[in-house]
This record gives sequence, structure tokens and C-alpha cells, in this order.
Amino acid sequence: MPTYEYKCKSCGCKFDFFQGMNDSHLKDCPECKEPALKRLMGAGAGFIFKGSGFYETDYRSDSYKKDEKKDKDASKPKSDVKKTDKPKKETVSKAS
Repeated sequence: MPTYEYKCKSCGCKFDFFQGMNDSHLKDCPECKEPALKRLMGAGAGFIFKGSGFYETDYRSDSYKKDEKKDKDASKPKSDVKKTDKPKKETVSKAS
């Protein structure tokens, strides 16, 4: 539940009030008891994202994932390329 900031138009009283998002706005000032409260736009505490679904990569389409896999496979060295054997040492025969 967020904390909302209110200001009275009549007496200028400012205060914060912790209430649910679906609760109706406060109307009566706790100081002067006049129905002159206005809810202000505040920065709030921000949102805390928990769980999956909050990163751009969480909702990638299947076609995107397939294309990405193809790109990764294409950049890997091919395993069917034969490795060259080490050159054999030539034996030098000594002339007698």
C-alpha cells in the first residue's frame, strides 16, 4: 500500500497518509476539519519488482529465440573440421 501526501487548501496543513490504492481520497483536514484536502503527486517509495517477467528477455518470442540460437551456432567453430596432425620429425641419416 502506498503512502500519499495531502495538503489542505484551507489551512495549508501537509501530511502523509498510508492507504490502499483503491481507497477513496481523504476529504476532511485532520487539523481544521474543513473538507478542503487535495492529494498531491509525490515521488513515493518506488516499485519493487519481484519474480520473473520484469526483464525484456523474459518475454522473447519463439522466433526470436530460434534466430538467436542459430546465430550462436553459426559463431561456434565447427566440430567436423579435421585437426592437422603434428608434422612428423624427419630422421636425418648420418653418412658414414
